[in-house]
Amino acid sequence: MFFVVKLFGGWPRLSMDNTFLRLLDEKHSLLIDGATGTNLFELGLQSGDSPEFWNVDFPDRVASHYRSFIDAGSDIVLTNTFGGNSYRLKLHDAQDRVAEFNCAAAQILVKEIAASGREVVVAGCMGPTGEIFAPAGLMTIEEGEVAFAEQALALKEGGADILWIETLSSIEECHAAVRGASVAELPIVLTLSIETNGRTMMGVTPADLVQLQSELCTPLIAYGTNCGLGAAEVIAAIVNMQQAAELAGVAPILVAKGNCGIPEWVEGKICYSGTPELMARYTQMAMDAGARVIGGCCGTSPAHVAVMRQAMDTYVQADRPDLERIQLALGEISSGARAQMGGDLTVAGGAAGPGHKASSRARRRQKLD
Repeated sequence: MFFVVKLFGGWPRLSMDNTFLRLLDEKHSLLIDGATGTNLFELGLQSGDSPEFWNVDFPDRVASHYRSFIDAGSDIVLTNTFGGNSYRLKLHDAQDRVAEFNCAAAQILVKEIAASGREVVVAGCMGPTGEIFAPAGLMTIEEGEVAFAEQALALKEGGADILWIETLSSIEECHAAVRGASVAELPIVLTLSIETNGRTMMGVTPADLVQLQSELCTPLIAYGTNCGLGAAEVIAAIVNMQQAAELAGVAPILVAKGNCGIPEWVEGKICYSGTPELMARYTQMAMDAGARVIGGCCGTSPAHVAVMRQAMDTYVQADRPDLERIQLALGEISSGARAQMGGDLTVAGGAAGPGHKASSRARRRQKLD
């Protein structure tokens, strides 16, 4: 199996030489790591601190974090660079250290993988800028593109195999991120945070992301959802993406990276309700739903990932999960996500809200209503 990757300025090569593509071809499904922030807090990171400083100040702790997920069986480990763009680092007066922090993070991970003797994907993690893009806000796509390009090039220099753009919420920032990342000429993965009634906080639905793929300057090698409101919502989003993809006649590589349950305030700190058993059920259900790249987001520890590894390795294919099965196994699903699973792509059904144009399929349905 070969995958064509459209790079900045053209379609230059087939990319089976990339670790991500080769492993996916060999294994069919890949396991991502878990939470970065949650686990760095366990190693001493303080609330309000920028984790990216640790890539330079405490590289041994970052290496320990990476190693814990490599040892747990992850096929993909994300670099400690979620907030590594100039806009996020400016909050810590470090906007001029983008290259330093990102390159160091990737280099540490490359060394840990080499020492492990395993073949693991170095995923250069790129989170949102934290700015609101026009027309809802002041940030332009061009400004965002510059920031993402700076980070992408530094991650590539450090040894990233792929660029992993996650937790985005607007169509405009997706365009900015992919345009910027394309200059590094690496495969790109992009995930949205579906967290508000079956859509992102800027009104983007799973079906919208499927449509967006054809509009980006560079096709994504994989896309999906991360973070959000727990495992059940992530599975619903994957089901809805898969349904939209089938209607569009495409077969994407889908990514599911759900939080470990729901956050709760316990004895002065945030804890997540998900057990290893729940995350094992989520892993296999994500595979049933159509995801091929699966992992954990906030609250997911190496212990959770080790159980998810076992679940993936012992997986026996079952039918695509329906609403009842998802809720019985993983918990309640929002009304918007439920409506989308039933084919309702109107605004009432969780489709695009103010500040975002509905997908063409949603607009067609709205005309009929």
